[in-house]
Amino acid sequence: MAALQRRAGNAAATRVVQRQTDPLKGHYATRPREHPEWATYQALTKAAGIPDDEADAAWQLLLGGVDSQGALNAEAAARTSDRQAQREIRATNTWYQESIKLMTTYLRPETPTMALWAGGFDVSEYAHGKGHTPLANTRIGSVLNALKLHANSKLTGPMWYIVSKAFVSLATGPVHIFVRGYDPESILIRLEVPHLHEVQRLNPNVRMIWHPLYTGPDGVTREISRDLHLVDEAEYDKRDPCVSVLVQYLRLHHDQGNKHAQPGYESTKKLLTENGHKDGV
Repeated sequence: MAALQRRAGNAAATRVVQRQTDPLKGHYATRPREHPEWATYQALTKAAGIPDDEADAAWQLLLGGVDSQGALNAEAAARTSDRQAQREIRATNTWYQESIKLMTTYLRPETPTMALWAGGFDVSEYAHGKGHTPLANTRIGSVLNALKLHANSKLTGPMWYIVSKAFVSLATGPVHIFVRGYDPESILIRLEVPHLHEVQRLNPNVRMIWHPLYTGPDGVTREISRDLHLVDEAEYDKRDPCVSVLVQYLRLHHDQGNKHAQPGYESTKKLLTENGHKDGV
C-alpha cells in the first residue's frame, strides 16, 4: 500500500482499498445471510406478504445465480458474436430461473391489466398511476427493484431478462404498453413484446394497447393523440401507428430545452439516423 501511495498518491490508494472492500462485489451463495442487502430483503418480502420459507429459498437461489453468471457470460462471448444469441445463453442461468419460478405467484398483476413500458422508470410510475400493473409494482418485482445484489450489473442483468419474460407469460387479458422513446434495443422491444406475441397465440384474450407519451417541461406526462395533441388518454392497437405519432410529435413539437423529454428524443433520433434519416428527428 505504501508503494502504491508513492506511485499514485493517496486518492488512488483509497480507491483501490474501496474496490477491494466493497461488500457488493462479494459473492454470498455459501453465506447468504452475510449479504449486505439481506436485512432489507427480509423486511421487503415480509411487507409484501411472502412467507419466510419461500423468501429464504428464493434468496439462496438468487445469490447462486450471481455466483454462476460470470461463467455463462464468458460462455456466451466465446460461442457467438450475435448479441441476441448471447443474451439467450446468459439467460440460461438455472439458479435465477428456479428463483423466479418459486416466486411466480408474487409476479401476478394485482389489477385487471398488465403494463409494459420503455423510456425511463417514471414511465412505469405513470402506467401504475393509470391503474395498470407494471413489473415493479408486483409483490416480488417491488422487492427486486429495491435491491442491489451485486455491484457488477453484468451478473444481475440476466435475472431481469428472466423476470421480465416470466411476468409477460402471466398476461391473461389486455396489456397496456407505454412508450416515451423508441429503442429497438430496449427490453420492451427485443424481449417483452415478442414474447407477448407468443402468449397471444395461446390466449386470444391477450391484446396489446399502445400509448405514446410525452413529458412536458413541467414534468407532467401526457399521451399523444392522432392529431398530435397531448391528451389524458390515447390508445393504439398496433405498435407502428403509436411509434409514428411519437416520432411526429418529437419532430414537430419537442423543445430541446425540455430535459424531461430529451432522453426519449435522443433515443428516437439515434434510431432514425441509423436507418438513413440524415437529420434524425
